Amino acid sequence: MKNRLALAADLPLPEALAIYAKVAPFVGVAKVGLSLFVEHGPAAVKAFVDQGARVFLDLKLHDIPNTVELAAARAGALGAAYLTVHASGGKAMLEAAVRGSAEGAAKAGKSAPVILAVTVLTSMDQAALAATGVEVSVEAQVGRLAALAALAGAGGLVCSVREVGAVRMIVGPSMVLCTPGIRLAGAAQDDQARVDTPEAAVRAGSNLLVIGRPIYEAADPAKAAEAILASIS
Repeated sequence: MKNRLALAADLPLPEALAIYAKVAPFVGVAKVGLSLFVEHGPAAVKAFVDQGARVFLDLKLHDIPNTVELAAARAGALGAAYLTVHASGGKAMLEAAVRGSAEGAAKAGKSAPVILAVTVLTSMDQAALAATGVEVSVEAQVGRLAALAALAGAGGLVCSVREVGAVRMIVGPSMVLCTPGIRLAGAAQDDQARVDTPEAAVRAGSNLLVIGRPIYEAADPAKAAEAILASIS
């Protein structure tokens, strides 16, 4: 059950490792995002792997297919369990990510990461999406990108809790549905626009919950993580 929780380790690496060590009995996945990876590179991934974490490498790759394939191969070789790419990069790019990550992992003797295709960022609302030139609703755009990612062979999707139920109907039971934007009841939304609670995410059908500030800003991160795990068990 703890592998359904991912700590968003958006902190300086020593602090992130210290917090993960405290919450590891309740959180099985550590998310290495752009800030950690830009500063430390593959060493950030290795540091969490050495602590026994499954690593969620959240780079949101979005480039021409060849470039994404090369980057995904490197990520696969690092032993990442999950790797994010933008679904809006298109079918060929998504296929390149799947292919590259599998080939890189195989050469390194590791399991291929699950490619998680990001639909619409949880920081975006309808107005923000429209400002990019997309005139359909957030829900419609998420569904459109979910179908595209499934067709390209991605292993999972990133969407908000609000869209999980509808997405599950589109892609079926086998894809991993990952939900960031998780907040405890009554907590501030911070820079997120589409949020919900851990319980709501699981009820809706989410497989992997990404949780950052509600854990690492808590007075006792381990107790906070334990309570969240209990709430979804």
